[in-house]
Amino acid sequence: MKYLLLLLTIFSISCTESTKPKNINQNLEFNDWLDSVWLAKVNRYPALQTEYGFRTNDDKWDNISDSMHLAELDILTGNIKELTNRFNVGNLTDQSLLSYKIYLYNVETELANSEFIYHNYPVSQMDGWHTKIPSTLINQHSIRNIKDAENYLSRVNNVPNVISQLINNLKVRESKNLVAPSFILDYVIQSSENLIVKSLIEIDSHPIYLDFKEKTKNIEVDLDNEIREAITKNLSPAYFELVSYLKVLKSKSNSNIGVWSLNNGNEYYSYSLKLNNTIEITSEEIYKYGLSEVDRIHNEMNLIKNSLGFDGDLQSFFKFMREDSQFYFKNTNLGKQNYLDSATAIINTMKGELPKLFNVLPKTELIVKAVEPFREQSAGKAFYEPPSVDGKRPGIYYANLYDMSDMPIYQMEALAYHEGIPGHHMQIAISQELEGLPKFRTIGNLYVGYVEGWGLYSELLPKEIGYYSNPYSDFGRLAMELWRACRLVVDVGIHVKQWDRQKAIDYYNNNTPATNSESLGMVDRHIVMPGQATGYKIGMRHIINLRDKAKNELKDDFDIRKFHDLVLKNGPVPLFILSETIDNWINNNKSNNDEQGEMNETDALILTDPTLGK
Repeated sequence: MKYLLLLLTIFSISCTESTKPKNINQNLEFNDWLDSVWLAKVNRYPALQTEYGFRTNDDKWDNISDSMHLAELDILTGNIKELTNRFNVGNLTDQSLLSYKIYLYNVETELANSEFIYHNYPVSQMDGWHTKIPSTLINQHSIRNIKDAENYLSRVNNVPNVISQLINNLKVRESKNLVAPSFILDYVIQSSENLIVKSLIEIDSHPIYLDFKEKTKNIEVDLDNEIREAITKNLSPAYFELVSYLKVLKSKSNSNIGVWSLNNGNEYYSYSLKLNNTIEITSEEIYKYGLSEVDRIHNEMNLIKNSLGFDGDLQSFFKFMREDSQFYFKNTNLGKQNYLDSATAIINTMKGELPKLFNVLPKTELIVKAVEPFREQSAGKAFYEPPSVDGKRPGIYYANLYDMSDMPIYQMEALAYHEGIPGHHMQIAISQELEGLPKFRTIGNLYVGYVEGWGLYSELLPKEIGYYSNPYSDFGRLAMELWRACRLVVDVGIHVKQWDRQKAIDYYNNNTPATNSESLGMVDRHIVMPGQATGYKIGMRHIINLRDKAKNELKDDFDIRKFHDLVLKNGPVPLFILSETIDNWINNNKSNNDEQGEMNETDALILTDPTLGK
């Protein structure tokens, strides 16, 4: 009830009548307050500090208990009270007014989630502390000196505390009959068993041991005994306990895969759609749009198939693309290295084209890596890991090369554009490098519709400047867009229309060139992340519609580089705010012809009253 009352308070202050700005100094005070609130939260989560490149609590792990989550909601209550007592929205200007609006939207969204805090699965093949622990240590915890090494050891020794909290979180949901399907738990068991030492000989190949030895090879102090003991006496037994519990939990798993079967399941799914798309949109609208896009893309694929002289229908062409060896690197170390080298070359070539499309470029470097062996069997096909805030750790485009038959060469170009350049690296690195904005807007404030919509838009953008000259690569681009269109259909199918797992898998197999294992993996992702997969295509549609609107209304004054600046230079924003931003730019340029379309200080800002997005 208290969180409902707070939501009413937020709505009330967000609808406050805005007056002409009077006190410019309040902007500085407000920005400082936002930074203090953001930093206080970061300081409560040591692993998050490490992710951002801070080194304050590198010897500790987060408190991941449900009670900590509830405490965060109470902290938000205090923040809103302080906000209303200290600041008058009418005294905020420009970017501070935009920050105010985004902050209120974030608080509204987080508080609305309080009704559904037990609707999630604490562990899955996509997420969870069973993989976050090794991922943090291996990918984010650098070792430069003896203190860093000691902190690393401390974290390994404290793994039992994190796993204990994780098991408690699972038990709470078990008591509420929220247990992941058994095949989801099998993924978690498999990846967790990879971290259990079954014999002393195995420790020499343990991923944590190998990582620690590599990182400490230039440190004079020998800590070999310490890391061996930390793994065998603490980390490995903790994972053994987790696996033992999960094997028992499987007997209580839920046979229903959609959230429709949960208490308030339909409301939870509507919340998830709004959370991931940041606009009001119904499940039926998503479903029908997905079906129409599948038909459109099939038609474009048929044109490519026919131009290549292929004798057969589209399903036959899909089979040809799945099975012909010319479209795959060999499943060997050399073949995997060839893939990484080729993806790097694609990204390096695209770097030379960026000035045609962008005024602002990221300073931080991007590298391409294979997903590590300990998690490659359960990880996604590809993903991006942001750089550290200080730019010393580069952004990473991860390609999952566990099975090269899942990584066709004809999709390599689009995948590199999406995860790397001009996709997520451009977007997230630029965001982190923005100056003068509160930290919550530049670091970690990610909205799926905005982030993944940009990623999918970035697959299309190179096509518009002459790339994908190889028809098979262009087919690969369409195949990846088709994949996202099918997601709209299947996500709603599972969570609203009560599809079973096999029907969902069949839809992908019958409508895309994906392998059965890819289809199965995507369906299982839908199951544990309801609504998330809809943000890609809906976000892309939103960005393209805004670009088309600006082109139509500005005509010769339209500049693609300025449009992209507006999309990226405010940091991640909800899509309804991006709409207002572009509308503002259009209106300013149409009414100020004497400026000849040049962007002024307020072009990228929202100057309307700071009401929440509808």
